[in-house]
Amino acid sequence: MEKPKVLFADTAHPSLTDLLEAQGFECQHLGQGSGYGECLQVLEQFTGMIIRSRFPVDKALLDAAVNLRFIGRVGAGMENIDSEYAASKGIVCLNAPEGNRDAVAEHAIGMLLMLFRNLGRADAEVRQGVWKREANRGIEIGGKTIGIIGFGNTGGAFAQKLSGFGARILAYDKYKTDFANGFVEEVSMDAIHELADVLSLHVPLTAETRYLVDYEFLKRFRRPVYVINTSRGPVLQTESLLKALDEGIVKGACLDVLEFEESSFESLKAGQWPEAFRRLTERSDVVLSPHIAGWTHESNIKMAAILAEKIRELELR
Repeated sequence: MEKPKVLFADTAHPSLTDLLEAQGFECQHLGQGSGYGECLQVLEQFTGMIIRSRFPVDKALLDAAVNLRFIGRVGAGMENIDSEYAASKGIVCLNAPEGNRDAVAEHAIGMLLMLFRNLGRADAEVRQGVWKREANRGIEIGGKTIGIIGFGNTGGAFAQKLSGFGARILAYDKYKTDFANGFVEEVSMDAIHELADVLSLHVPLTAETRYLVDYEFLKRFRRPVYVINTSRGPVLQTESLLKALDEGIVKGACLDVLEFEESSFESLKAGQWPEAFRRLTERSDVVLSPHIAGWTHESNIKMAAILAEKIRELELR
């Protein structure tokens, strides 16, 4: 009897191949130089597909996937997959946000500490023999009010890990209720604007959340606020952020994601840097990283294990 086949159209930890083969799948990998076109030509042979964000899984690709039963996304965001159309064709879409939620939460806290304690600037100065203590006096997380928008896997993990810092933690989620616990308060968006010292974004990229945080949104905060974005770049409008920074509405920002990224998140869009990005790089009140919040050695292994288990459960039904 021929084994069902799974196409790895993107990179994943090698353990995912081992786990799926142990479940009885035959795993094949799309060549490193191959892409959407090559996938389109061969996808009809496969029962399953593993992808991150290498290329979009659109209607044309799904129409070619006549035997596909599932798509496994190694990560959390599903915006590169036409999930509704996949569901209409009986294809189950799976992801593994449980696998990198701790990594994202730790990274967000690390970026906030770097901003609050002037670590980037202080490190560069010390390496040049410059010893400035008073100029690098920082502020503490303790006593601040942290407002979280989106209380899913990463938002929840961020709140849990913050709980030992002595901050007040508020969370708003339009699609989730009754999640308050010993370390987080469930509040309205108005309360976030009224009370927060720090805003942290943990929402998926959808038509509803694209440019959710623009200048008008930032102006509604009662006091100057710090902004953390480890979700998706286009959730936060860069020009609005820069204007708010210039006007003192925003006191600083931690950005692991940018709206100028390639759709694969592997680099910035080709060509000359946008002026807004150049301006970000010149600011000492902005901490930047290249979309690596969820990228740890541990999360890579955990996402593979979680995705394999979800596929196993799917096949057992």
